[in-house]
Amino acid sequence: MNPLTVAIAGCGSRGFDTYAQCQKRFPELMKIVAAADIRPERLQLVKEQFGLDDSQLYSSAEEMLAKGKIADVLFVCTPDRCHFAQASEGLKLGYHLLLEKPIASTLEECKEIARLAEENKRQVVVCHVLRYTVFYDTLKKLLDSGRIGRLATIQAIENVCYWHQAHSFVRGNWRNEGLSSCMILQKCCHDMDMFLYLTGKHCKAVSSFGSLMHFTADNAPEGAPMRCTENCPAADTCPYNAVNYYMGKVENGDLGWPVNVVATNPTKESVLEALKTGPYGRCVYHCDNDVVDHQVVNMLLEDEVTINFTMTAFTQSGGRRIRLMGTMGEIDADMEANVIKVLPFGGEPEIIDVTKLTDDFSGHGGGDAIMLREFLTMLMENGQPSNRLTAVSRSVESHIMAFAAEESRKNNGKAIIL
Repeated sequence: MNPLTVAIAGCGSRGFDTYAQCQKRFPELMKIVAAADIRPERLQLVKEQFGLDDSQLYSSAEEMLAKGKIADVLFVCTPDRCHFAQASEGLKLGYHLLLEKPIASTLEECKEIARLAEENKRQVVVCHVLRYTVFYDTLKKLLDSGRIGRLATIQAIENVCYWHQAHSFVRGNWRNEGLSSCMILQKCCHDMDMFLYLTGKHCKAVSSFGSLMHFTADNAPEGAPMRCTENCPAADTCPYNAVNYYMGKVENGDLGWPVNVVATNPTKESVLEALKTGPYGRCVYHCDNDVVDHQVVNMLLEDEVTINFTMTAFTQSGGRRIRLMGTMGEIDADMEANVIKVLPFGGEPEIIDVTKLTDDFSGHGGGDAIMLREFLTMLMENGQPSNRLTAVSRSVESHIMAFAAEESRKNNGKAIIL
């Protein structure tokens, strides 16, 4: 059987660096036949690595879509605000979609994508990649086995990490809600989806508090210029100094993400020039960011299950931690450390070392590649989404929760009934 043909809209960190590279891992499942990006240098990378010719390269997703259906599957990996128009057109043309999260930037658009998928009988898998990790798969099996009795409470935190916040949500593509989407949707629809997946329950109510507390002009060091390249008096003490952070990565030979976002072909010279002229060299206190830097969300699920979730920029390292508390025990799990502790009441604890369960922790703990392989395999076998490979109609619910959280936050924590 021939591999499925793939057209990629958006050849950035996700479209090219992550999903396109999977062709090298399972060429029997996918073959890239078209790519679109507004940056010529990104298209050049696709051309060089995957043997495309100029006729298969497009200067925008819109130009590629105007050619009609030229592949079996469309990967939509463009900025958030582009998702709705491009995914809608792709569905109308007859593409199956791999759709980067969030589905779209408004709830109405999310629901319309789900409706179009059903109307056109196309499969749309949203990139809720945590579902596919061995870490969360193990948690799901432990919960379903009844090891901790009836689930009562979940306590979870996403440590965004100080430098990731600065890179992505202060200087980067997701810094401004009007240009992308609110942060709880963009960053944490992953987490909302995981709560639904792990529990198998629906959400009934949401409340939330949070704000943009730190990354504002009021908190700029005295005399701080607009750019970190402009002799900032706080350069030696500021943990958000872009020159120190990115150039330190380059000097250590770490040229992957996030350095390769600053400059497509990162070298000492190209990165320094990008910091002088591009968005990633700006002072974090003098950007056009408006998304929150910390937020808490409370959720009430069916069967009286309660959830408290925290997202915060102010941590030394990134990663997720989750505690699942039941009537017969609890589970304490750290995705960064890849350790799961099962703590039965009155019994002996069990420590699960997730690193012994898989040797692939690339891309969200291995989730990126597993998700794509399952998606393509499903399409080749003309199957239906499994509980893990969720249909877009189910993915919309996590977005509903995130939109409700943002509505609550903007209304002083008012409870939103779903």
